[in-house]
Amino acid sequence: MGKEEENEKKKGGRTIPLLTMGRCGGAASVNNKTNAIQCNYWYSHYYTNVNIPGSNKEFNPELEKAGRLADFIDLGELMALDALNREESCGGHFREEHQTKENEAKRNDDEFAYVAAWEKTDKKYKLHKEELNFENVKLTTRSYK
Repeated sequence: MGKEEENEKKKGGRTIPLLTMGRCGGAASVNNKTNAIQCNYWYSHYYTNVNIPGSNKEFNPELEKAGRLADFIDLGELMALDALNREESCGGHFREEHQTKENEAKRNDDEFAYVAAWEKTDKKYKLHKEELNFENVKLTTRSYK
């Protein structure tokens, strides 16, 4: 068991959001995002070790919390997968390996001018794309300088 897994066990699941954000939020690299997807360890760990107090005889708010955490783990994995799939820096997602010499975001509008919708199929995700057509707006690269 690695150090992160050991710490997670001691903290009872409270570090999962921090690990996900630290590995796929804001500025990240392909290695960080790949690590975030590999965090499906947390997903299997969660479902194997989850302990929900209470009974099935009445409304159980702990069951609702457990479901929300499972949704959060799924969403974190999907966000990392989507960010890894986009070979560009754009919007709030800055990929360290996709930047200009001046450290500005480097977009790839030729390949990534679409809206992504992901469908979960048997523990995998399938990408559906809707191409974006710009008739009234010109695509430009924003400068943060």
